[in-house]
Amino acid sequence: MILFVNALSALDVSIWCPQRGLVGASYHIDVELEGQLGDDGMLFDFGEVKPWIKSRIDAGVDHTLLVPTKAHDISVSECSEGLRLQTRHPWPMELRAPRQAYTLLPWQQITPERLGDYLSAELSRRPPAQVEKIRVTLREESHDAGGYTYSHGLRRHSGNCQRIAHGHRSRLAIWHNGQRSETLETQWSQRLEDIYLIDQADLIGTDNETCHVGYESAQGRFSIRLPRDRAEILPTPTTVEQIANWMAQEIASLHGGSVRVQAFEGIDKGAVATAQGARDSA
Repeated sequence: MILFVNALSALDVSIWCPQRGLVGASYHIDVELEGQLGDDGMLFDFGEVKPWIKSRIDAGVDHTLLVPTKAHDISVSECSEGLRLQTRHPWPMELRAPRQAYTLLPWQQITPERLGDYLSAELSRRPPAQVEKIRVTLREESHDAGGYTYSHGLRRHSGNCQRIAHGHRSRLAIWHNGQRSETLETQWSQRLEDIYLIDQADLIGTDNETCHVGYESAQGRFSIRLPRDRAEILPTPTTVEQIANWMAQEIASLHGGSVRVQAFEGIDKGAVATAQGARDSA
């Protein structure tokens, strides 16, 4: 017998991609559980499926940086913070963070299919009674219009969002003077594709070439160095509320008129912000 639960939860991570660099990713988690029915006629109570699986994924890969350790020009070593990640291709980055901020995978590249197989094997090691096998499928949300992929860290967050390189793949909708603007959505989707968002208060130093970000939070000390053109510096923490507000204010300043931004943080959650420009341009 197979029990299935589609969109059981969502997974939010950043991935080091040999072609794109640091990429924010979000996936729906679909699950199948295979086994024998109990005397009650059930394989596993639906009410218990979600918390059982979600708790294990949350304690593992969720809100970590996924690193394919066999990719070209990647080095992982111990450091005072925990682990030091250095990359050179497709662009240079140095990340220092506690070990729990990483998921190290002995692969050349990370794909949703392979990551789903990895989670299936992890969850199947100690399954609930009557369950013999667990299969996990990861799928991206469809973005018919705008979308953006970003990584960040929230120093003040009490949970795993404080990890300096976790991310999201998110939808984006923008209205200008009451009309949905595909042009603005495309512009901002391109501007924020595979971007790292920085709270200015966490910026240790920057020049025309490099940004250096660092902070200490409840889980330990974190720092990241990356090219300046791979980052956007915000005057506030990079919460989704502030991201939406920052975009609305920037668009209103550039284009005038009334602006409404709906910015998602991963799947099915986010914030809406509005702004009014001093002028109205075409």
